[in-house]
Amino acid sequence: MGVEVRVHLFFPLLMVVCLGLSSADGVLRGLGLFLVLVSAVAVRETARLLVAAWLGLRLRAILLLPIGGLFAYADPESQEGSVQGGGQFAMALAGPLANISTALVLAAAFLGASGEIKLVNYPWITAAYLLRSMVWMQAGLGLLHLLPAYPLDAGRLLRGSFARKHGFALAGRISAGLGQALALAAMAGGMYLRDYWLVIAGFFIMIGAQIEDQGVFFQSVVDTVHMREVMLTDFATLSPSDTLADALVRCVHSLQEDFPVVRGPQLVGIISRQRIVDALRTDGNGYVQATMSKAFQVARPEDTLGTTIRRIQTGRGLSLIPVTDSGRVVGIVSVQNLMSSMSLLAEQRRMEREQAREDAR
Repeated sequence: MGVEVRVHLFFPLLMVVCLGLSSADGVLRGLGLFLVLVSAVAVRETARLLVAAWLGLRLRAILLLPIGGLFAYADPESQEGSVQGGGQFAMALAGPLANISTALVLAAAFLGASGEIKLVNYPWITAAYLLRSMVWMQAGLGLLHLLPAYPLDAGRLLRGSFARKHGFALAGRISAGLGQALALAAMAGGMYLRDYWLVIAGFFIMIGAQIEDQGVFFQSVVDTVHMREVMLTDFATLSPSDTLADALVRCVHSLQEDFPVVRGPQLVGIISRQRIVDALRTDGNGYVQATMSKAFQVARPEDTLGTTIRRIQTGRGLSLIPVTDSGRVVGIVSVQNLMSSMSLLAEQRRMEREQAREDAR
């Protein structure tokens, strides 16, 4: 579906935990128990991806955890909760309904095939009885997401309700804090009851809540920084009529990786250092106009850094965004210099705050 799938490091490490919990039943059964968990997550996330496609949401990536996936949206409107009403409930219910429905189908199939399978015996999830575990792993993952703990599905609905009253950033922090509190309660309850799966669920709820909380914090920071504060104002440009050999000479004497191509004051393209070198090697000397990319996005000085970062992320191979004012290029922002500019801006703001405190005294 064009969505990048990422797997959190703790997901494959959970296989080691499954092997450890199943040591008495053998390695293959421990591996089978891990695959039972993987299949439950696969059912859940496939259903959510289908619903997201049906709603027309543009997803950039999904990060897989043992409790499910965290979506990264390709546009800020979706990320900040533009899916309201029925669409919001559809996204929240897709995963639990898929898991619980799959559990019911599996239970009916197993009982119909053999009445000797005892599905309600405890422990419900164990390597010793993989068929029973398949049913309860699906059901357990579905029921888990009905808890109001962010980033679980019911917690997302709760965050959406908070966001309509208090804004997206504050709602994200409140929901993430509540999710972490409930995760601690689940881990404590699991240790008291000696239910290892409850401890594991609480741990990964905590991990997911922290990931989301860090994302909200990062978003709140970058949305306070404007392009005029971090853009490079000392930069080189190329002309469409420049030869590639001349452009290569410019590259030698510049630290830039990418160059805006301008005709007079008008921006007409972007070309990278690597593209210049590759074109010279394959086709020989030519003109910049024939090699430059005409697929680019621009920012304005008053745009926030958050908006620009999302443009860089959604553009295929996009590593530079020119900043224009009335059609004239007044600066550039590139991935190459962005972290350095942010670090220096943070230091500048710190010094300004200290100076303001000194003046107030």
